Amino acid sequence: TVILTRQFRFPAFVNGHDGMLIETCAGLLDQDDAETCIRRETEEETGYRIDNVRKVFEAFMSPGSVTEKLFFFVGEYYPRDKVGDGGGVEADGEELEVLELPLQQALAMVDCGDIADGKTIMLLQYAQLHRLLD
Repeated sequence: TVILTRQFRFPAFVNGHDGMLIETCAGLLDQDDAETCIRRETEEETGYRIDNVRKVFEAFMSPGSVTEKLFFFVGEYYPRDKVGDGGGVEADGEELEVLELPLQQALAMVDCGDIADGKTIMLLQYAQLHRLLD
């Protein structure tokens, strides 16, 4: 299974989408290194504290117009790693729904357009290609 979140994204909304995107955990570095950031964001957004993460690649998502570079990580989680409800940080205006889905269902959601977030698509395809979740 994979843990994803669903949240409203205004830029998607103004581009004709309903605005509710299903995504992998992500966040700004906030002066931290990328590995520290993904562990923090995973706990805030999903309620899971993961210790072992592995960087799998870096990518510029839209280098013709944006300077943003993403660091992509994978990590295992277990029921014992659940330390909170997730949902994001209310003070930061975050309101996320936590989803746990079988990998094949998430991939089917990419095929039908229910998952349209680029970083999420890339990580789901990475998981499938590398058989991380079989």
